[in-house]
Amino acid sequence: MASDDMTVTQAIRACTVSRNVQNFDLLIEDMEAEFGENWGDLGFTEALAFLGTADSMSLELLAIALDDEDEGQFPVIRSLIEKAAAREVRVLLIAEELSPILLHQLLRAGADDFVPYPLPENALSEAITRLRRARESASAPIPQKAPSGKNGSVFCVQSLAGGAGGTTFAVNLAWELSQLATARSQTVCILDFDFQSGSVSTYLDLARTEKVYELLSQTSTMDRDAFFAALQQFQDKLSVLTAPSDMLPLDLLTPDEIERVIAMARDQFDYVIIDMPRTIVHWTETALEMSDLYFSMIELDLRSAQNTLRMIRALKADGISLDKHRFMLNRAPRFTDLSGKGRAKRMAESLGISIATHIPDGGTQIRDANDHGLPLTEYAPKNPVAKEIQKFAAALFETAQASRMAAE
Repeated sequence: MASDDMTVTQAIRACTVSRNVQNFDLLIEDMEAEFGENWGDLGFTEALAFLGTADSMSLELLAIALDDEDEGQFPVIRSLIEKAAAREVRVLLIAEELSPILLHQLLRAGADDFVPYPLPENALSEAITRLRRARESASAPIPQKAPSGKNGSVFCVQSLAGGAGGTTFAVNLAWELSQLATARSQTVCILDFDFQSGSVSTYLDLARTEKVYELLSQTSTMDRDAFFAALQQFQDKLSVLTAPSDMLPLDLLTPDEIERVIAMARDQFDYVIIDMPRTIVHWTETALEMSDLYFSMIELDLRSAQNTLRMIRALKADGISLDKHRFMLNRAPRFTDLSGKGRAKRMAESLGISIATHIPDGGTQIRDANDHGLPLTEYAPKNPVAKEIQKFAAALFETAQASRMAAE
C-alpha cells in the first residue's frame, strides 16, 4: 500500500478514504492490483483537506469505504463527495452493512457508484471500468440517437385503494400477455415500482436481489447488460424486475431516472407492465406520460370513490388528461346482482368516468395463487378472475398488434 504521506514522487491516481482502511483488507489488495503504488489512504477530514491541494490534481478516484459505524460522519462524508464531484473526481462507495437510506443520500450527493463489501471477485475493477467509460462518454461528442429497438407498449397499473387488486391484475396481465407474445416471438416484462411494499416477487415466487438496487442507484450508467442482469425469469416467458430487497423511499428515483428505466424496458421488450405504488409521487406523471394505457383499480365502495375523485381533481389541476386512464372495477357484482350493477353504474356516473372492465370476485383462490407464487391460470384456470383477465389480455394484445401494423 502506498504511504499516507501524499507527497510521494509518484502521481496519486486514487485514494481510499475510511475510518481505518485495515478494516477493509480486501480493498487494499484490489487497489494495489488496480493502481500499483499510485494510490494512498486518508481519513475523512484529511481527504477533504487534500482535495484542496496541488498534489490532488492527478487524482482520478476516491474509494470511500464505509460501514454502519460511520453514520455519524455523514456531514463530513457528504462534503467530501460534493467537493470531489466539483473537482470532477469520481467517487466510488464501498459499503458494508450501511443503511440503504444513507447510501441513497450519498449517491444523491454526487457519488458515482457503489459496491458491497466484502468485495465480490473483480467487483472493484468492474466498477472502475464503468466509471472510466462514463467519463469517456461524457467527454465524447453526443452521437445521433439510434432508432429504438422494439418500442414496446407500456401499461401501468395502480390501485386507488388498499387491497383493490392492482398487483394481482398487473402480474396476471403480464403473464397472459407473455403467453400470447411467445407464440409470435415477442417478449414481455413487468417492473415493480413499489419500492416499499412491492409484491410482484411474492406473487411469482422470485427472490429479491441486491442487483435491483444496484441498477436503480446508477441509471446514468445503465446499459442493456446491466438492465438484463437485474431481471429474473419466470418460467422462461416473463422477465421481472422485482422491488429492491430493502424498504426504500418512494423518491429513490427522480423522474429522469424513472424515464431511463422505462425507456430501456420499452426498447428491449414488446410489452412492459409497470406495477405502480398506490401513493402518488413526483415521478407518477412521468410513468403516465410514457404509458400507452394507465389502469386504475377501484372497488365498489366509498373509499375507492373518494380516492378516484381526489386523483381526478389532482390531474385536472395540473392540466393532465385522463385519456390514457382505464378504470377497472375489481370484485364487481355478479351478472345476476342487479342492485350491485346499479350501484356500479351510479358510482361511475357520479365520478364522470366509464368502467373499462368488471373483474369478478375470485374468492380465496386469488389469495392462494398469490401465496403459492403462481399466476391464476396456472393455479386455478377455471377461476372467473383468471378467465376475465385472460379475455382482457387477448383484446389488449390484438389491439396493440393492430396499432403496430398500422404504424408500419
